[in-house]
Amino acid sequence: MVDDAPKAKWYYSDAFDAYDQLWYHFGRYQMSEGKTDTYSVEADNAELRHFLARLARKSRCFSRCRHALECALRLFVFSFNSRQLYKQTFPSYPVHVRDFIPPVF
Repeated sequence: MVDDAPKAKWYYSDAFDAYDQLWYHFGRYQMSEGKTDTYSVEADNAELRHFLARLARKSRCFSRCRHALECALRLFVFSFNSRQLYKQTFPSYPVHVRDFIPPVF
């Protein structure tokens, strides 16, 4: 998992023992005492679980095909980012992520 992750100057995590044994590609690793360094990642994970049921439970709605899971994540990221850009331009107009899914022909 770490080998495929984007390279960073700093890596933060909670105090899970397995993280001490990973190699972090010339980046520095630090365990966070609180949630100040990891809260944004946890928020992103919560967004994914909220909008993509296939990430919430492994027993139901879980993509067993890696390609299908990757496609669903790409579609979500595109739609979510499009919504965020729209909300910056038009903050008073409510929109949902599904409003930015491109039409399939």
